[in-house]
Amino acid sequence: MNEPGPDRSARVADAGTVVVVEDDPHIADLVDLYLRRDGFRVLLATDGDRGAELVTQHDPRLVVLDVGLPGATDGFDLCRRLHRDGVPVIMLTARDDEVDRVLGLELGADDYVTKPFSPRELVARVHAVLRRSAHATLPSSPTARIGDIEVDTARHEVRRASVPVALTSREFDLLAHLAAHPGLVLSRRQLLDEVWGAGWVGDERTVDVHVRQLRKKLGDDLPLTTIRNVGYRLG
Repeated sequence: MNEPGPDRSARVADAGTVVVVEDDPHIADLVDLYLRRDGFRVLLATDGDRGAELVTQHDPRLVVLDVGLPGATDGFDLCRRLHRDGVPVIMLTARDDEVDRVLGLELGADDYVTKPFSPRELVARVHAVLRRSAHATLPSSPTARIGDIEVDTARHEVRRASVPVALTSREFDLLAHLAAHPGLVLSRRQLLDEVWGAGWVGDERTVDVHVRQLRKKLGDDLPLTTIRNVGYRLG
């Protein structure tokens, strides 16, 4: 994680508040430095209970949340609360373990970063999640229908047989992109570039993790086909 310091000329004012919940002081200070240099107001907490207090008091735009926190409230517990309250979350995990990633996504995390990580990459992920959150509030194209599944981009809502289904912002964006290209085979790389952003760095398997979540939440009503060694096709 040793990198040159961020460029002072790139500083942006009033980017909003980010709460960082991390008990490792070295990591917390590094994340704090890079986010502040990018214009964010950063509030630090070393445990889940204090993190929850800061979120309640300051209404942040996003929370950077470590999985392995001390105390009664761990990262997964806090992630569940934040998702319920509609607060975007990027989870940090020290383990390159798919179980952690899947559980975090199930609980509503919008993205995850595995330690050790580049602080510049984390800042880029923060901006990407915030862009998606902002885009979700804008008017968009009419509702797309795939069988009994409705993808309403204007309301940022997915319905299954007219019943709303709770998706994370990343799951929604992935499904909306697939629905916008019915019948086309889209590679994992294409999906990463279009949904995660062309600058996203990480394992292409993250697409598979999100697809599994969509299939779990939408079941057999979702006509999503895996094209072996290529990618996915909806419809």
